[in-house]
Amino acid sequence: MTGRIVSRFMKECLTQKLKSMAAPRHYCSSSSSTTAAKPNIPHSSRKGRLFTGATIGLVIAGGAYASTVDEATFGGWLFSATKVVNPFFALLDPEVAHRLAVSAASRGWVPREKRPDQQILGLEVWGRRFSNPIGLAAGFDKNAEAVEGLLGLGFGFVEVGSVTPIPQEGNPKPRMFRLRDEGALINRCGFNSEGIVAVAKRLGAQHGKRKLDETSSTSTSSNDEVKHGGKAGPGILGVNIGKNKTSEDAAADYVQGVHTLSQYADYLVINISSPNTPGLRQLQGRKQLKDLIKKVQAARDEMQWGEEGPPPLLVKIAPDLSKQDLEDIAQVALALRLDGLIISNTTVSRPEIVENNPASKESGGLSGKPLFSLSTNILKDMYILTKGRIPLIGCGGVSSGEDAYKKIRAGATLVQLYTAFAYGGPALIPQIKAELAECLEKDGFKSVYDAVGADCR
Repeated sequence: MTGRIVSRFMKECLTQKLKSMAAPRHYCSSSSSTTAAKPNIPHSSRKGRLFTGATIGLVIAGGAYASTVDEATFGGWLFSATKVVNPFFALLDPEVAHRLAVSAASRGWVPREKRPDQQILGLEVWGRRFSNPIGLAAGFDKNAEAVEGLLGLGFGFVEVGSVTPIPQEGNPKPRMFRLRDEGALINRCGFNSEGIVAVAKRLGAQHGKRKLDETSSTSTSSNDEVKHGGKAGPGILGVNIGKNKTSEDAAADYVQGVHTLSQYADYLVINISSPNTPGLRQLQGRKQLKDLIKKVQAARDEMQWGEEGPPPLLVKIAPDLSKQDLEDIAQVALALRLDGLIISNTTVSRPEIVENNPASKESGGLSGKPLFSLSTNILKDMYILTKGRIPLIGCGGVSSGEDAYKKIRAGATLVQLYTAFAYGGPALIPQIKAELAECLEKDGFKSVYDAVGADCR
């Protein structure tokens, strides 16, 4: 199996390379001379050749190594090998690098985790079994192009989106900026999305494939085997829904998203906290939020559901909220029995640590390490305000197992990352899971659940 994957990847790489070599090249010449000018090879082309060479070299080395070890061991080697390739992405424009990463994952050109997660990391939330609490936040796979590949990396869950009803380009480029020394990013993408129809088609195809695989494997699997995962594969799939920039009826946009996409989701998220869509954060006000949640819950509950019931509904909030705002959100969440909250989205503030970086002057939401303290404090406040009754997903600045552990102790049942994954690549995932398990065991916890909210007791 591993040999076939390596062979296929190598063949595709070489085929693309040969095509590019065979393509006709046209060089301009001046009107006063018949001698062709020497082509000026762009710097980006050199980077591309360097990246291609490094990738092919790794594939060849991996192919040789694969023939001598078992699949799980080879998979571990592949995760480590991505540390060599990942720095090349830093040479590219942030959005180009992002597109390449999503494309690679969609084609299966990423490692696949074959090693089982440690038992201490497993948990059940909303009746869904998670093999581990580490997830990928929305914003990476906006259009559900790479769900299977991303789940295969070993995430316990992956959240796609934000998805808008009508396709939209988002804000003008450039709109993503690296603050590498600070481990941060600033983005002002503005819900660039292919729309719910395109995403529904992809998720529908993936869902059909999943059902087919389940049917074919029923005869070979044990009835006593505990299976983790949901509607999209081995892990849990969340679908994050947004509104169109020009829409005058936000609730109608979210309802349309629910009607179209909820059948493919293990959980749904209403994103009302992106700083890059004008007026969106106003929906976090008490009355606006209450009215919105009621309409979305009604839209979800009026649909036909099987034994599993409707998908849980969560709301993603901003870290830039006052104490009164947090109290209002907590009261609404408890009163309407909201299934969960994601804390938090990016911040419009600029912590002191980033002030000397020229990129910090760019408008947009800041994510990454500088967001950790702010988002974790908000998380802890919300856990206390909701009295631990609502599952919370901690998001913002997580870059290590210790960070994930701190989020859990502050009240998170599940944890998401994004920016650290963009910088660290696939090798970061098994590292975070191993570090988290070590933290739990060191402090005497038997499970993730035992540690949730430990710092709030």
